[in-house]
Amino acid sequence: MKEECGVFGVFGNQEAAKLCYLGLYALQHRGEESAGIVSASASKFYVVKGMGQVSQVFNEDNLHYLKGKMAIGHVRYSTTGSSNINNVQPLYSKTAKGKLAMAHNGNLTNAFKIFNKLKAEGSLFQSTVDSEILLHMIAKSKKNELMQALQESLKEVEGAFSLVILGPDCLIGLRDTFGFRPLVIGKLGDSYILTSETCALDLIGAKYVREVEPGEIVCIDKNGLKSYRIPKKTKIAQCVFEYIYFARPDSFVFGNSVHLMRKAFGKRLAQEYPVEADMVIAIPDSGNSPALGYAEQAGIPFEIGITRNHYIGRTFIQPEQKIRDFNVRIKLNPIREILAGKRVIVVDDSIVRGTTSRKRVKAIKDAGAKEVHLRISSPPVKCSCYFGIDTPKRKKLIAANNELEEIRKYIGADSLGYLSIEGMLSCIKNGNPQNFCCACFDGKYPLKVKNLGKYSMEGKKIQFYAKKK
Repeated sequence: MKEECGVFGVFGNQEAAKLCYLGLYALQHRGEESAGIVSASASKFYVVKGMGQVSQVFNEDNLHYLKGKMAIGHVRYSTTGSSNINNVQPLYSKTAKGKLAMAHNGNLTNAFKIFNKLKAEGSLFQSTVDSEILLHMIAKSKKNELMQALQESLKEVEGAFSLVILGPDCLIGLRDTFGFRPLVIGKLGDSYILTSETCALDLIGAKYVREVEPGEIVCIDKNGLKSYRIPKKTKIAQCVFEYIYFARPDSFVFGNSVHLMRKAFGKRLAQEYPVEADMVIAIPDSGNSPALGYAEQAGIPFEIGITRNHYIGRTFIQPEQKIRDFNVRIKLNPIREILAGKRVIVVDDSIVRGTTSRKRVKAIKDAGAKEVHLRISSPPVKCSCYFGIDTPKRKKLIAANNELEEIRKYIGADSLGYLSIEGMLSCIKNGNPQNFCCACFDGKYPLKVKNLGKYSMEGKKIQFYAKKK
């Protein structure tokens, strides 16, 4: 599973761009492919975007260039649209409704259909990201006011979208009616903050106010915050994978602490798949919290058996002479002195294709572990996601095509256990467990996704076969 994107917005602060930079730094885990900030001062917009991580794109000079008391920012991992500079967000455009900039986390499932319609009507697209469709729809709307044009446009789009929009004199934030992706409101003195996760509020010392509700549009201007609704009614279907992997453990998402949720998953996993062992270790970092929960519930010592290199970035030079399992070892390396001769329970967040898990189990056994018992703090991933997560096709998902014992043999573990869907949902204490999307596990999609045609917006073949729950 790949991260989706992170969004951040500031209204009413002299250092809006710098706060935006810090916010994106806190959200870097949600996308390392590109980063961008658009700020506004009076009627002038300032744009800085680039490929790479936040620290690579921004510096003192270009942050100084980003003037104004309003700004929005974006970190990206592409789920639609290729990886190039034209697709770096926030998107910016001059329209009849004034200058607009937009940053999007999610995926529009009917993008291809609307794209063809707009293209036939003469719209010229600068990128191949689905978010640009909404900019064109707002610009073409016959409604004069920005909010009315936005509400009208949102009637037509389908899928997952948490958005921040910068207008000539306002900051807008919204979530789709399903509430797939998170978006929260914060306050820093008299300034308003919008962000994907609360960890970004913590970094800049802002106070958490509340979530933007599913189907809510908040508009912030000089008169304060006003709330509007997207004119649609749907069932809430928040992405449970935010708890499993995407969100940072120090964030508060969908009404719960991410760390405590992951720890609860680990405890329940220990109840469902107990085994005798000498220690519990985690696959860092997303396995840390559930491993702690597993160890606590099982009464087995928790150990640091694998160390992670946090400084590899997205690219590195691989030696011409092939080193066995180089791609795995450069990121994670077992500690031989801890593992040698021991029966080890290894806790990880998920298995997708199974190839990485196989290499990790082998590395742990090569370090001398007597037994390796793999425990996964999520149910088996059996279906693709169409709502903002870059998931492999179903035929490449190991759990979609193999039984538990077949997966165990392929990975090479002495035993294997996944958290059940029922067990996972039982851990959700604050909020209704039925308000979560588990489609990647059970194939019960909350939104009907039609076959969108032979080609995507950039001419690549695509296929969608999801059916409504």
